[in-house]
Amino acid sequence: MSERKNERIWPVSVAPMMDWTDRHFRYFMRQITKKTLLYTEMITAEAILRGDRSFLLDYSPEEHPIVFQIGGNCPDKLFEAAKIVEDWGYDEINLNVGCPSGKVSQANFGACLMAEPDTVARAIESMQKAVEIPVTVKHRIGIDGLERYEDLHRFVSIVKESGCRRFIVHARIAILGGLSPKENRTIPPIRYNDVYQLKEDFPELIIEINGQVKTISQIQEHLEKVDSVMIGRAAYEDPFLFSTVDHQFFGEPSSQITREEVIEKMIPYINDWFERGKSCHYIVRHMLGLWKGQPGARKWRRLLSEHSKQKLSPKHLENALSEMRDIRAQLLATQQQSQSSSVSI
Repeated sequence: MSERKNERIWPVSVAPMMDWTDRHFRYFMRQITKKTLLYTEMITAEAILRGDRSFLLDYSPEEHPIVFQIGGNCPDKLFEAAKIVEDWGYDEINLNVGCPSGKVSQANFGACLMAEPDTVARAIESMQKAVEIPVTVKHRIGIDGLERYEDLHRFVSIVKESGCRRFIVHARIAILGGLSPKENRTIPPIRYNDVYQLKEDFPELIIEINGQVKTISQIQEHLEKVDSVMIGRAAYEDPFLFSTVDHQFFGEPSSQITREEVIEKMIPYINDWFERGKSCHYIVRHMLGLWKGQPGARKWRRLLSEHSKQKLSPKHLENALSEMRDIRAQLLATQQQSQSSSVSI
């Protein structure tokens, strides 16, 4: 393994997702899991150099460990941007070589760089010269025209010469001509065996698998073949899935946190933003999936969605929590009555 500062294996992470993994979602997830590695949305080097850095880079201290995912292909711009990211206090930097959107491809970064491993290697090498924190790469198993395992092997062979030691691999190719980003997450078939083979061929590298992982048992199965597992959509749709991750995969004591306690922890955070004149909608929208699969889940979503973005307040969240407690109490009473009736019979 590389000797770069703080580089380590994180058995479980939450994928960078545009419009989803913003600072509010990451703070919310930290109420559920303290150890899972979290990522920002992708932000381009150009935006970092020219944009509102506080808006783009600020985060809450509670979000650590946190990785900044960067987009770009120019070594010089990535060098300067990486220095800024490290100065901001992020734990790692990850280069996006997986985004299949047309806009990103036209700018010659994202998944299209799978065809230019030398460019990726130069980009990684440049950022590593700029910072002490680890620099990693997230990529696909291929793109249209470069779909064979041999193409993936060549890509990793070249990029690893830059000193990169962790490769996060989405186990689908990206079809850049004809499919939308959403379709590229579902239509190309999953090829987990390609990622498993990478680990066999490059045992010295940290290989992390990504793509359609939705359960704890699936994480366990993948960890028998690779070093780490990255969860995407499932983390957003069912965030409480991560309530056992710290114990099961990081060796932490078992957590007894409840969904109600997660909501209670979020209320002061939401209130702080509300008092700054910010819309609570942009925080609460990340919490819609908290009760997924539980009694009252539909009502929870309705309670959080029935107010306009401007009128939603911390009080609405408190009222929603109160209603969910009533639902849980009624359910418990019904169960106890049913059990009592069974004993009587």
